[in-house]
Amino acid sequence: MSVTALAVLIIIAGVIFLIFFLWAVPIPIWISAKFAGVKVRPIRDLVAMRIRRVPPGLIVKALISAQKAGINLTPAQLEAHHLAGGRVMNVVNALIAADKAGIPLSFERAAAIDLAGRDVLEAVQMSVTPKVITSPWITAVAKDGIQVKVIARITVRANIEKLVGGAGEETVIARVGEGVVTAIGSANSYKDVLENPDIISKTVLDKGLDAETAFEILSIDIADVDVGENIGAKLLIDKANAELKVARAKAEERLAMAQAREQEMRALAQKMRAKVAEAQAQVPRAIAEAIRAGRIVTAA
Repeated sequence: MSVTALAVLIIIAGVIFLIFFLWAVPIPIWISAKFAGVKVRPIRDLVAMRIRRVPPGLIVKALISAQKAGINLTPAQLEAHHLAGGRVMNVVNALIAADKAGIPLSFERAAAIDLAGRDVLEAVQMSVTPKVITSPWITAVAKDGIQVKVIARITVRANIEKLVGGAGEETVIARVGEGVVTAIGSANSYKDVLENPDIISKTVLDKGLDAETAFEILSIDIADVDVGENIGAKLLIDKANAELKVARAKAEERLAMAQAREQEMRALAQKMRAKVAEAQAQVPRAIAEAIRAGRIVTAA
């Protein structure tokens, strides 16, 4: 092999090695981390991330964001969370938001919330700025039988401690709906609900409906109240119609029985007439036999 060919092979090998080195050791990322004061080792951290198929840029960016916010995190923590299927930047942003809002939140808790499928950043934001949940129309009947329809607006704040394993918005809406139905059902008249809709809010809030949920109910406001059907009157009408049908059925039954009895009596009368006719037919024969036997003497 000539010297020129050997030199070309060495240059090609050097270029390939340089490309592999730049891919394995992301120098720009390491420089960014260095200037940001984040401690990452080029070989033991960045190259190891490449081998484990963890994007070094994502981890370093998250570390820089946490470092600037005064939150101490290690590459191993973020890498483990990424490998577990978590959203690293979402967790870091949630930690920063919680720290700025004075909400105690550890990395382990935030990671657990994220892996549980909850949006931990949204939860922190809801802890700072409560969320308003609007219920669908809730229908109930007061004691006077009048139907009342209600729309409630529920102001909730995320409960960080209950996000893992706590019930969601659907459960809160269902419990509030149950409480509204109970409150309206306890009212003597629909007018009481129309005049004082806040009695619904007070009754529902006193029930502690946010227990074992991921939220803390701050207030329940009645946004709209509407009067529906007169269920009591409708039930009375239905009952009267049912009783009328029963009475008609009984009357028809009695009529059928009377008609059947009439037919029986007609048949019995016909049978008796037949017996009378049969007896009348036997009279001449009996008289003739009596004359022949001499039991009856006829006049000469």
